[in-house]
Order: sequence, then C-alpha cells, then structure tokens
Amino acid sequence: MIVPNPAKLRLVCYPDPVLKKACAPVEQFGEDLKAFADSMLVLMHEGKGVGLAAPQVGALIRLFVCNPTGEPGDDLVLVNPRFTELTGAAEAEEGCLSIPGVSVTMRRATQAIIEAQNTDGKPFRMTGEGLLARAWQHESDHLDGRLIVDHMSASDEIVNRRAIKHLKEQYALARRR
Repeated sequence: MIVPNPAKLRLVCYPDPVLKKACAPVEQFGEDLKAFADSMLVLMHEGKGVGLAAPQVGALIRLFVCNPTGEPGDDLVLVNPRFTELTGAAEAEEGCLSIPGVSVTMRRATQAIIEAQNTDGKPFRMTGEGLLARAWQHESDHLDGRLIVDHMSASDEIVNRRAIKHLKEQYALARRR
C-alpha cells in the first residue's frame, strides 16, 4: 500500500483517470495511516467539503474521511468501509471537491449502517441518516471508481456542460506542462 506524503497532499480533479479506479483494501494500520487521514481531513475542511476519499488525493486505498456538520469533534475516518444496510430514498443535489462547479441530482438511501475500521485497524459500526448517510454513499462510490458525473441525467448534462468542458481543458493543459 502506497500512501502519499501527508505534507504533499493535493486534490485530484476530474477527469484524472485515478478517480475512475477501484481501490484496494487497507492492510497496514498505524501512525502513517493516521497522519495521512489527518491531512485528508485538513484538505477536506480547507475545501469546505463534507467528505473526501483517498482516490481524490491520488491514493488507491479504501479510506475516506467525512464531517457533515463542520464541527471538529465530528470528524470521521472510515477505513475499509462496507454497508450492511441501506434504507429509504431521497433525491438531492450533490457536488464534489474533485469536480468543482458541477452539481448532480442523486438518489441515495436516507439511512445507512456501515462497518469500517479506524486507523489502528479497530472495527466499528455506525448508523447514519440524512447528510451523513449521503456523504458515506458518495465517498464509497469514489472507492469503487464511480463519480457523480457517471449518473447525470440529460438535464444535469446540459446544466453542467460548460463546467465539465472547462475541467477537461484544465486537465489537458496541466498534462502538457
């Protein structure tokens, strides 16, 4: 498992192909993983996001961080997460730190039960509702290489066409440098 240097984390933006790759389970736990997750939390808060998955910083491991309230005590790190139950359904607009300027109407479960591990490898189980359940589902999609742009309706495509074109142009320009 290769984890980027926490001091050098940067947000990976669409259409970088790393965002479309499935992630491998985390097998090594401890201080390096904790430092990596802490740096992800800082980056998430700086971007005013409610969640951030490891592939969004270029690491193809099954880890995401989230905090739907913005309160420091509500920061969560989920390693090797998996849903045991998803119930209810609601549609809402979602954005993504890796796809700035784009929002997509997504149908998600309104309640989720998730099992995961902390950065020391200790297993835990949580129930989340509303925005927390939505954030877990969004970040879990990232771990499987799925993005909100993969689920756009025809109207979402029209509304977001200019922003997506701009992101693709910025990516192509950065690749030429």
